[in-house]
Amino acid sequence: MMVDVRRVKLPGVGVLHTFVTDDGGKVGVIAHRSGHSDLITFSDHEDGSDVTKVSLRLNDDEAHTLAELLGGTQITETLTALDQIPGLSIDWFTVDYDDHIAGQQLGAPGDRGFVGLTVVAVVRGDSANPAPAPDFKVFPGDTLVVAGTPEKVAKAFSFFRTGSVAPRATADAPPGG
Repeated sequence: MMVDVRRVKLPGVGVLHTFVTDDGGKVGVIAHRSGHSDLITFSDHEDGSDVTKVSLRLNDDEAHTLAELLGGTQITETLTALDQIPGLSIDWFTVDYDDHIAGQQLGAPGDRGFVGLTVVAVVRGDSANPAPAPDFKVFPGDTLVVAGTPEKVAKAFSFFRTGSVAPRATADAPPGG
């Protein structure tokens, strides 16, 4: 059975997703443009005499953890299955206003030293832009979905945030070590 999820844009805030449970409870998630999420639950009786509300603010890691604990979505399960391929990591980067990549063209990962890294999609609002071109302009609130080795994904996230790639912690380590 498919759950009927309603999606409402909250201008300047983000997107609200809600659904009603079998027992009449209402669940909502506000996905803020800044990257954090609010999980809200509420139930109300027709006469309004008994209203119960709960709201929790979750950062990105907490939201991902909750999604995993709840079993994830079909997309998450599919990506998790892909994530089981040795040496492949798929991750999301939500762009903030102070990130280097904000307002910049995406560029080609290979031109930036990330050969073997792919930007699978850029999610903006309620639309995905699959396989974005190098001249695709990235804005705050966008979510970049990237795939590559865990090390390349981490380096790309460092670049997206700061504009430079953090050197390896062990700079004097032998190559490949």
